[in-house]
Amino acid sequence: MNEVPAVSNAAATDDAPRVINLAFTGASGAPYGLRLLQCLVASGCRVQVMISKAAQIVIATETDLKLPGTPPAMQQCLSEYSQAAPGQVLVFGREDWFSPPASGSGEKAPLVICPCSTGTLSALATGASNNLIERAGDVALKERRQLILVPREAPYSEVHLENMLKLTRMGAVIMPASPGFYHNPETINDLVDFVVARLLDHLGVDQKLMPRWGEERLARKLKGG
Repeated sequence: MNEVPAVSNAAATDDAPRVINLAFTGASGAPYGLRLLQCLVASGCRVQVMISKAAQIVIATETDLKLPGTPPAMQQCLSEYSQAAPGQVLVFGREDWFSPPASGSGEKAPLVICPCSTGTLSALATGASNNLIERAGDVALKERRQLILVPREAPYSEVHLENMLKLTRMGAVIMPASPGFYHNPETINDLVDFVVARLLDHLGVDQKLMPRWGEERLARKLKGG
């Protein structure tokens, strides 16, 4: 398990923590979503989590985390994993239609689907709402809320690319789990942090995982170096 990062609490206040919706689907790349959860919790955000059945299998396959079967037990497990305060991580079941992410009249929170399966891409591109994750994505699109999708597939078929283009035109941000190498990564965690840092930047959550491009050079120039 990664150490919980030192992240600024600029994304929240004592009275009103920022809310982020985070969904896990059955694509490979569970470490990205789990690391993002850690960082959002460390920033002071309240995170509303949705996990598909396939995602539970992928998480167990790709990490040491074994999620229990019910939303309350998952909530307890993920709260302990991310070192969250009571009530900071909430988990909703796949058919919890009364949860805030299920309605446009719910909290106006961004939604990140990380990782995002190509099946979920297809469902969102065609307006399907067969489970809570698909419904939450449909709500984000219709309400013009921030929607970030993190697919992890190779190669992409024409159908995948068409769905991504369609969703981009609807206002979603497609951010494939494609880590860069210009920061000289030394571990797998460094590669995971690269993608998570980009997600945090898009969400407006301050992060110290990865310097932004040109920051170090700019700092030297400002110091006269």
